[in-house]
Amino acid sequence: MAQEKYVAYVGTYTHENSIGIHVYDIDMEKGKLTERSVAPISNPSNIAVAHSGKYLYSIEDEGVASFSIDENGDLTKINQAWIGGMRACYVEIDSNDRYLFLAGFHDGKVTMMRLNEDGSIAGIADGVFHQGVGKSSVEKRMDPRVSCTKLTPDEKYLCAVDWGLNQIKIYEVDYEEGKLHLYDILRFPFNSAPRRIRFSKDGKFAYVLEETTNMVDIYTYDLREGKPVFEKIKTTSVLEKEDSLASGSALEFAPDGKYLYVSLDGANEVVCLAVGEDGLISIEETTKISGDYPKDIAIFPDGEHLASINHEGSISFFKIDYEKGLLVMSDRSITVNEPNCCEIVKIGD
Repeated sequence: MAQEKYVAYVGTYTHENSIGIHVYDIDMEKGKLTERSVAPISNPSNIAVAHSGKYLYSIEDEGVASFSIDENGDLTKINQAWIGGMRACYVEIDSNDRYLFLAGFHDGKVTMMRLNEDGSIAGIADGVFHQGVGKSSVEKRMDPRVSCTKLTPDEKYLCAVDWGLNQIKIYEVDYEEGKLHLYDILRFPFNSAPRRIRFSKDGKFAYVLEETTNMVDIYTYDLREGKPVFEKIKTTSVLEKEDSLASGSALEFAPDGKYLYVSLDGANEVVCLAVGEDGLISIEETTKISGDYPKDIAIFPDGEHLASINHEGSISFFKIDYEKGLLVMSDRSITVNEPNCCEIVKIGD
């Protein structure tokens, strides 16, 4: 693995010094990043790389943009497209690179965008605005704010996590017609603010991070007679002790699927959770990230290093000691203006 080439793409907010997506070479042995270039784009707060490894897609103020990835990992913009609403906050791609699925936090919209074979964005295929519920008073009304879109392991359905409605809406995906059809809704406690959903490596379990409660809801997942079945088996706190500042932000699996990591915004911590064969989780280690407001977690492909993407303006690096259950800072933090997400990609054959 040390001889393979990887690059990291870091999306940022471009309010001050950053001008777009920062491209970093990765030293896998040392677990560190070295900047090589920047691709200009306005506020690329979330990015995703095509499964072919040839293209990158990014949120931007104007909608969503596509980039080609060259042999060194540098980016060249292909095109951009309007998404029919306010700027999105999350990008998902199906495994055949046919569609983008965008989450709209500001307007509560889920948008399905067609992709062309050359990596460019063809335009809007479908879009669904979630509707608010309750009375007009601030205390009793819930307004839609979609924070994450994630396909089920079989890719027949799309999970649209709605932070504002405390729901996950499950849409059946019609790839031929380019349509989303509401099939089911998972409901969460009032003001729990579900933020992210991730599926286990074997696809048998789903994990949902609640932002305000710092809980992870664990579901079994199965496709029965072509229909998705989610059954909750447990809700587990990721806090070792109560912390009023803690706010769950990122949720990511280690490459082997045996560990699940959670960022705690405000508390400035990363929590390592061991995942059992029964899908249940337990806290292995809680580590201060030597930065403020961790918004994303990037786990290196070797599974032995982790980068915390800290919104205040830094990326900090850790060596993972699984035997001792420790995260140990492995290198000095690097500075980047308002980073918000990170994608690590293998370059070349």
